[in-house]
Amino acid sequence: MLLILWAVFWLTSRFAFRRMLASHPKKGRLAAALAFSFIGISHLITPEKMEYMVAGWLPYARELVIISGVAEIAGGIGLLIPRFQRLAGWGLVLLLIAMLPANINVAVHQLPPPGAYPHRPGTSGHGCCFSRSTSPGSGGAR
Repeated sequence: MLLILWAVFWLTSRFAFRRMLASHPKKGRLAAALAFSFIGISHLITPEKMEYMVAGWLPYARELVIISGVAEIAGGIGLLIPRFQRLAGWGLVLLLIAMLPANINVAVHQLPPPGAYPHRPGTSGHGCCFSRSTSPGSGGAR
């Protein structure tokens, strides 16, 4: 996501917003701010898509997902405010380190990627970026 956003900003800077996107760090900071904010918002809108990553080995899974979403949004916004960029950057680094065990848990237990629902009877469980849902008796993916 970061690379795609950076590439969009690079391409945009060729035609418009040249001053705003004048340097690679500016493009990267904007890409990171949007990516973290978008992911944080997804944590708040559909926390159940992330809960399974920590459920069973940490208490208050839903609350942890919501807290991490708020922290991601705050960090993303902080990256856009010059006074808070350094603090936001280090905060996001610490947040990523804190979330690393959940991602390791997903890999070790071969769970679906973050954002996808865990395997359910009648689903393939595949779909790195996009998942299709099925209902029992539907005969497969829709």
